[in-house]
Amino acid sequence: MTEATNSTAPARINGMRKIWWKEAVAYQIYPRSFMDSDGDGVGDLRGIIGKLDYLAELGVDLIWLSPHYDSPNADNGYDIRDYRKVSEQFGSMEDFDALLEGLHARGIRLIVDLVVNHSSDEHAWFAEARQGRDSATRDYYIWRDPAPDGGVPNNWPSFFSGPAWTWDEASGQYYLHLFAQKQPDLNWDNPALRGEVWDLMRFWLDKGVDGFRMDVIPFISKDPTLPALPEGVKPQRHYAEGPKLHDYLREMRREVLSHYDCATVGEGNGLDQEQMRRVVDERREELDMIFQFDVVEFDRDAAGNPRDWTLPEFKEIFARQAASMDGHGWTTVYLANHDCTRPVSRYGDDSPEWRAASTKVLNALLLTQKGTPFLYQGDEFGMTNFPFTEIGQFEDIAVRNAWAAAEANGTADEAAFLARLNRTSRDHSRTPMQWNAAPQGGFTTGTPWLAVNPNHATINAEAALAEVDGPWQFTRDLIALRKAQPALVYGDYEDLAPDHAAIFAYSRAIGGAGIAVVLNFGAEAQVFDLPEALSAPQVLLSSGATLQGQSVSLPGWTALICAWGQA
Repeated sequence: MTEATNSTAPARINGMRKIWWKEAVAYQIYPRSFMDSDGDGVGDLRGIIGKLDYLAELGVDLIWLSPHYDSPNADNGYDIRDYRKVSEQFGSMEDFDALLEGLHARGIRLIVDLVVNHSSDEHAWFAEARQGRDSATRDYYIWRDPAPDGGVPNNWPSFFSGPAWTWDEASGQYYLHLFAQKQPDLNWDNPALRGEVWDLMRFWLDKGVDGFRMDVIPFISKDPTLPALPEGVKPQRHYAEGPKLHDYLREMRREVLSHYDCATVGEGNGLDQEQMRRVVDERREELDMIFQFDVVEFDRDAAGNPRDWTLPEFKEIFARQAASMDGHGWTTVYLANHDCTRPVSRYGDDSPEWRAASTKVLNALLLTQKGTPFLYQGDEFGMTNFPFTEIGQFEDIAVRNAWAAAEANGTADEAAFLARLNRTSRDHSRTPMQWNAAPQGGFTTGTPWLAVNPNHATINAEAALAEVDGPWQFTRDLIALRKAQPALVYGDYEDLAPDHAAIFAYSRAIGGAGIAVVLNFGAEAQVFDLPEALSAPQVLLSSGATLQGQSVSLPGWTALICAWGQA
């Protein structure tokens, strides 16, 4: 255990506390899809160990490992049966220890998922809770009698279709599950339950992990009156920031986190900008960072369907995020994770002509913004969405439940449903990592749990590593540049062209010097003049754009990063 110390005031840069997790470049690994070492079609910890040199060469220094715990996999590991056991599909605790040792030997830290809004219904706590209303762990979960009409206790919906309540015949009550039926919500109002959570956190921190990514953490506190969901309000907004959320996060900091040199990042689903600011304000001693959701929600309508968007809308999101870091808080930057589609297919152009170029632009954006960047596996070289052609190809429980519900209520339209999913499904990011042009993309020697994208023959890590001017090499150079330039971490953010329809240009400054980033978000060539105040610009990195004086010439989908004020 590493005790935190307050003996000296922390160093500050540009008014912000200097600390390792702000300076880190993170990389998310979805273990079942990263690398399979034993041919069973499912990625595993030994597979990750075999790729540690790949990660080190890329230059990342923080890994977020999606759930590796024992689970029935109703929701691909986000339904945990035993918080202190490694899933047998992924290996053993010895494998986990070897992974942690291998990462630390390469100077790479590890954060793991903390999934404690809910457990699996196969967890020992829930198994005991179902034995009767007087069982020792009954109050670890949220139970209610039927409504006066005999129906569910309230109108809360599950995120995975249907009501958020399931009837338990043995005890004659409903239990709450904001997600799948096999994911009953935990009752954080019970101090004994919170004590169990603190203990399992200490278990992993004492092993040497460097922190946690906290799954749907804004939902852990429920109003005990369980007020009805108002018409027109998104469920996540209704469920987020319950009456004791901040009390519980401060208790977590006091009881556990303050005793370790670790990082925390919360999934901010349901929180607005001001609510997120409260969660990560360092003076409040709650969480360190948060995943804001604007960037993965702004191109969807109220029903979650894709909509057309403009670059000024996109730029406004990053300006708001940067403004939220007022010297006392911090956030993250990301374009994808295991719940999203692929960035190059969503924000870029995944056609053969522009895929590589637009991948470079998107990764330049990711790695030069304010906040800790999180890169998702495969995005370093531009993996694309999968060309799904039938409903049966999807593994996502949300998709399967939604389709079953549509069939049940007579609204099933396969063509329309498929068209929507090809732009929105989480399974696009969950297809196996494409390592080479071999069968199954080099991911497995067996049958993969989810089909490998057929374009792996040309889009794969091996080919990307061999491409001198390709996206992988450019991403590695971007990571190195971020580490060499404090302004890219701690610098103030200013959008230089908020209304431009094709150019995304901004400055990161500390005092009278800094970095300028100019990105062409389209196939047409553009010219952009840097403000005269950004004096004596000098190119640091370019993907094909050129600088003449203050004028930047950008062919289609290109990026230029320059230093200014440093002559």
